[in-house]
Amino acid sequence: MNKKLRSDSALLVDPNALDGPIDFLSVFGRGGPIHIEIGFGRGTFLVSQATAFPEENFLGIEWAAKFYRVTADRIVRRGLSNVRLLRTEAAGFVAGYVPDGSVRMFHIYFPDPWPKRRHNKRRFFSEQNLTHLLRCLEVGGIINFATDHEGYYLSASRIADCFAAEGTLGRIDFVRPAGARDGELVGTNYERKYRIQGRTTYTFALQKK
Repeated sequence: MNKKLRSDSALLVDPNALDGPIDFLSVFGRGGPIHIEIGFGRGTFLVSQATAFPEENFLGIEWAAKFYRVTADRIVRRGLSNVRLLRTEAAGFVAGYVPDGSVRMFHIYFPDPWPKRRHNKRRFFSEQNLTHLLRCLEVGGIINFATDHEGYYLSASRIADCFAAEGTLGRIDFVRPAGARDGELVGTNYERKYRIQGRTTYTFALQKK
């Protein structure tokens, strides 16, 4: 990792230092719309989106240490000041530490599909987690979702439709990230790998009413 990156760097948010809802103004040192990416992998989305929208603030959450280190190094090298990284379990963090109505947009791209039926309950996009995502979104806020797993897509869509029927959210067109190239929907490393393999990318977007 780049020598400039230290455990106390402003880039890194220490989950153990949080004793209540996260103060985004303090974390970023400024106001501005808050975007949260759940599972940022190698950070392709965070780097491209933060570069394209310097006035907006991006928090990436990832559990895999190797991806955390790679992404942190990429962000430091590019001198991006509007990104923060958090290494923790995403569902627990969203449920316990993200304030009500504080997030402009959640980005969930190619999450672990947990394809075996007995493991489906581990999927991030669940009824319980969607309840917390909606609580955290500002009115008009968006959840952008993409996966290469058709079963996960159908399951997530059914859950979303139940919430839509209750009038808490509505479907809108998927918001294509700035880093998506010609023929791409999302523009992440996973999508590029899956396109080579001939896999389909399934997307949807939801907006809080």
